[in-house]
Parts: sequence; C-alpha cells; structure tokens
Amino acid sequence: MKILIAGFQHETNTFAPTKASWQSFVQGEGFPPLKRGEDVLSLRDVNVPAGGFIQAAQAAGHTLVPVIWAGASASAHVTEDAYERIAGEIVDAVRRGGYDAIYLDLHGAMVAEHLDDGEGELLARVRAVVGRDMPVVVSLDLHANVTGQMFAHADAMVAYRTYPHVDMAETGERAAHLLMRLVQARAGALKCVVRRIPFLIPVNGMCTLAEPARGAYECLAALERDSIVSLSFAPGFPASDFPECGPAVWGYGFDEAAVTAAVDALASGIIAQERDWEVQFLDPDAAVREAIRLAEHATQPVVIADTQDNPGAGGDSNTMGLVRALLRQGARDAAVGLIWDPQAAAKAHEAGVGATIDIELAGGSDVPGDAPLAGRFVVEHLADGRVRFDGPMMNGMWTEIGPVACLRIEGVRIAVSSVKMQIFDRNLYRVAGIEPERMKILVNKSSVHYRADFDAIAAAHLVAKAPGPMAADPADLPWRRIDPSLRLRPNGASLRELSGSAAQAGG
Repeated sequence: MKILIAGFQHETNTFAPTKASWQSFVQGEGFPPLKRGEDVLSLRDVNVPAGGFIQAAQAAGHTLVPVIWAGASASAHVTEDAYERIAGEIVDAVRRGGYDAIYLDLHGAMVAEHLDDGEGELLARVRAVVGRDMPVVVSLDLHANVTGQMFAHADAMVAYRTYPHVDMAETGERAAHLLMRLVQARAGALKCVVRRIPFLIPVNGMCTLAEPARGAYECLAALERDSIVSLSFAPGFPASDFPECGPAVWGYGFDEAAVTAAVDALASGIIAQERDWEVQFLDPDAAVREAIRLAEHATQPVVIADTQDNPGAGGDSNTMGLVRALLRQGARDAAVGLIWDPQAAAKAHEAGVGATIDIELAGGSDVPGDAPLAGRFVVEHLADGRVRFDGPMMNGMWTEIGPVACLRIEGVRIAVSSVKMQIFDRNLYRVAGIEPERMKILVNKSSVHYRADFDAIAAAHLVAKAPGPMAADPADLPWRRIDPSLRLRPNGASLRELSGSAAQAGG
C-alpha cells in the first residue's frame, strides 16, 4: 500500500494561562520540532507513535507518503491560526490523492480557539474528502478525551498503555498492524464498542507504575485475545471544559458480542475500583518537611512532583510555591527544574558564571497565592540549552531550550530555561550543570512523566499541591460545559449535583 501519514499533537487545558501558537509547534516544546515531507520519516527512531508506525509499515513493505508532523507542549487552546495552518496542510495533502490508506498520529484532547474537538474536526474534514471507503487509522495519547465525532470518522483508533508514555512508538506499531487487519477484512467487518467511565480521574492517579492503573492495563492485555483485535482505555485529560471530556474504554473485533463482553469487563473493573483512583496530596511545606525527613537517611534523592505547574498539562513551569517552601524549611542540596524565565536566563548570561544577581524570578502565573521570588542568586552554570534526551520517553531526540542557567539561592539550585518544557529527562538538569543523582531533594515540574527517567534514582516520590494553573484534583476546577452527570472526582459530586446544592443553599 501507499499510506499517507501525518501527525498533529496537542493536549489542551482550557483553564491554562498560555495558548499554543504556530511558533509553539515549530519549536516542539518537548516534542520533535515541526517536520514536513520526507523529514517526517526522520522520526523513525524517535519514541513517538509516528516513529513506530514508520518502522512497522516499512518493514511490511508499504510506501509512505509523509505530509507534516507537529506537536507542542500542553497549554491552553491551540490558536485558530496554528490549527488551520496545520490541519490545512494535512487536508490539502489528502485532497491531492495518490495513496491507499491514511494514518494520523493525534493526541485526542485538542481544543482550539474556534472549536471544541480538534481531532474530530480534522477527521471529519479528511473523511469529507476521501469518502467512507478509505481506511483511516489513528493513534491516540492515553490522555485522549475521545469523542463521538472521532469514532464516526476514524475506522480504528488505538491509545497508549503506559504513563509515563514509554510505549508511544509501540502504539504506532500497533496502529500499523491494526490498519493492515482493517484492510484485509471485508468492509464493515470490524465492529467497535465504546463505554464511558462516569467519573474524572486525577492525572496523578493514572500512573501505570502503580495501582489501580497498572492492574487496569494488565486486565486490558489479558482481554485482548482471540477475535478481539484491539482494546484501549483512555483515562482522559481532566482539564478540558467541553461536553465530551472524560475517560473511555473501547475495542474492535470481528465478533461484536465478544468485543462487547471484553469492553464491558474492562469498564466494569475500572468503575468497581472507583475509590482506588483517588489521590492524596501534600501542601508545599508538608511535602518539603517530609522530603527533608526522608532524605536524612536516604542514599538517593527524594522527588517532589510540583504537579499543579506541570507544563505537560498546561502549566507554565514558573510558579514559586515549592521554591519558597524549600527556603522556609531550610532545605539543603535541593534542586528545582525547569523554571521557565527567559528574562532571568538572559540576565544570568549577561552577568556570567560566579556573579551574583538581584532579580525577581518567575512567578508570572497570575494564580492566587503565587508571585515572583525576589532574591539574590549566584550564577553557578550557563549553557546554550542544546540537549539530547537519553531517558526512555524521547530517547535519542535532540532539542533546544534556549539559554539555560543554574541559579543558587541558599541551599537551593534552580535550573532556569528560556523555552518551556516538562522535566521528563535527567539531562534537563545536567544541561544546567546540576547532577540530579547528587541532590538530596529534587522538585520536578511534572506530574508523572518524570518517573520514566527518575524512578531509577528516586528514594521516594511525593506529590505536592502548590498554587498553579493545573488543578491536581479536577473537582477544584471551575467547570461550566462538561457533561453535568459526570462525577468531577472519584466518588465525588457531579456538576448537576453541585448546581442543585448551590440552588438549594441559595433558596
């Protein structure tokens, strides 16, 4: 076959402060920078779904027609300009023809300025060009908010099964095999069954290195056999305020009864464990005190996840709540990364290594309880910010995070970058001159992804709720448009119930 391939990835937090512009996709912000044409095939050895698809499709002897691949860090809405430019390039290539099937590497939780369902709209535009007979297969992120429009216009979709996402390329490979099964089958033979999960799941509770997520995916793998061609569970991205936000389970197979039984068994098991999907959080000072206590006798660093400022979920990686807690508690040999503050990095480079600078660091989130940290910082290290990822997530990929500085204040070292990026790889500390293994405490601007590379060196993991734009508990968000019957946290109230309680209190 000749297979058209393209990618368009964005996870949208509609409550976040900063939107994803065209330039965000050009830079990549932790994803590979935007690629066009044959350059898309350079993703072959990168741990992204397109990479796994390319390898599997080429190994099977298929010819690829690459169009564009674009991804950007999670943020608020994708601008209309960025969406239309990227979606337009994909649809224009679809219109040109010359292929037998289509593969799209999508996220599944994209909201643009002008439309709720970025992926569903793109698939609808593609389907309007190619008609019903063209096979269209899609890979999705584990955090996809899958929609009716996506199911209506894709012949098959498959989602990641790990968080941290170490199986992105593997998911692309599964999508390739799914496409081949689809093409080999007679038209309409592949049946799809979907079930919605009736509660939002906190992002920190989705980690597949721990229960209950680990068990859910083990169950999924055990059920995916015989006539079940593919099963997926997407816990969703619980910060996108539109009616179809939320978790879902779906499957494909040739025996509809068998697919229904498998999907129902998986969904029922997840719902039965609803209480286990809850997450316990620490306030900043409690997290730091516990980290200091644990670090006293540990031989490896204690890691605190600064989850509410995770740039992988819509934060801007610039809140100062946990830095202040480290200073209040007198933490020593502590490091924080990455803090996104191009102005501070520029002042450090202007002053030079060894200089002392008086600045107001970051704190520009406009979140109540956060503010810039005014202080005197020692410039300990400077670098140009070019870094290669050696950890499991984006292994082998080079990126640039602009001028980087290590700024020390008392016993705390802060890795400051000029480009926003989640710290999912230890080299993002090393580029700032910080050896993470030598620290007693690490504060990572991440929720779960950091564990892919940091688990091997962590004595313990703590999750802190410092002021930030990404609510760790989805029930803390000011929802307006979500399905009113969906519980806003495990065993929590729905928007309808909360509205009814408020009305009764007001009456």
